[in-house]
Amino acid sequence: MTTLFSRILDREIPGRFVWEDDVCAAFLTIEPLQPGHTLVVPRAEVDHWTDLPEDAWAHVMAVAQSIGTAQRETFSAERIGLLVQGYEIAHAHVHVWPSQSSADFDLAAARRDVPADELDEAASRLARALRDLGHGHHVPD
Repeated sequence: MTTLFSRILDREIPGRFVWEDDVCAAFLTIEPLQPGHTLVVPRAEVDHWTDLPEDAWAHVMAVAQSIGTAQRETFSAERIGLLVQGYEIAHAHVHVWPSQSSADFDLAAARRDVPADELDEAASRLARALRDLGHGHHVPD
């Protein structure tokens, strides 16, 4: 069965993409802990991150690091959160988000019903920062 993330990756469902390459893509979650909260998702439809080929996992983490670097600058974050848990959707993925305190690490506190214009603005700012950091060839227009 095709996962929700595969449908987003295939553009069957819209997403606010900030990164795309042959191995993975990154897009903003619609239920962010903080503005700019991004999911890095491998294109391979694998449930557990431990089942991904080692090179694919290393690439996902390298992209997460690039996203985090851009988030730190864009959203003036004290720290960047990184979480792999996979209970919501059976498709390996990494949460990366700007954080100001340890309170920002509770997924139960994610904002629901965030206005589309707020999500669009966060995606635009993050995409611009990734381009400025030299990753423009991975940032979709």
